Amino acid sequence: MQKDKTAKRRDLRVATACFVFVGAMVGAAYASVPLYQLFCQVTGYGGTTKRVEQASDVILDRKINVTFDANVSNGLNWDFRPVDKQISPRIGETVEIRYVATNHSSRPVTGEAIFNVTPGEAGAYFNKVQCFCFTETTLQPGETMEMPVVFFVDPAIVDAEETKGLGTITLSYTFYPREDQKPVAALSAGEEVGQPKL
Repeated sequence: MQKDKTAKRRDLRVATACFVFVGAMVGAAYASVPLYQLFCQVTGYGGTTKRVEQASDVILDRKINVTFDANVSNGLNWDFRPVDKQISPRIGETVEIRYVATNHSSRPVTGEAIFNVTPGEAGAYFNKVQCFCFTETTLQPGETMEMPVVFFVDPAIVDAEETKGLGTITLSYTFYPREDQKPVAALSAGEEVGQPKL
């Protein structure tokens, strides 16, 4: 009788531990994406730019080339491009550039941009003060919108061993349709998200 009670308590402890472990793993899976994005924005890891609240107070006499790239994923009927393809600011200088997007579909479409910097080592030194990538963007049918990006290249880039000879940085954006904006069952045959009906 005593053995049965001991076995039941042990089984209950094992079941509780398994339940807690599975719950922790599910929670970690849901939290991993936002935590990874936050980690990348804070550290610049993997070519992800840092987000900062204020501009640099140090401006070097040396310039660096910054090129801009724009892409649109399948299913988003937008034209998306940088106004200027390249600029050469002084390192530490805060500059503003603009991208332009046009919705060619027959209905409002919401998109969200992801971004990265190449080479990846430069991501830790590319600081954004303002960027459209931190919010969803909704364009009405036929609407064109200019979207600013305010940034500076951290002067510390010239001291780091892996970046001190770097002459060009590329900032690249890709716009994706928001997956939750239209249920799959509501799509007509052959219509993609963001595409007009034929």
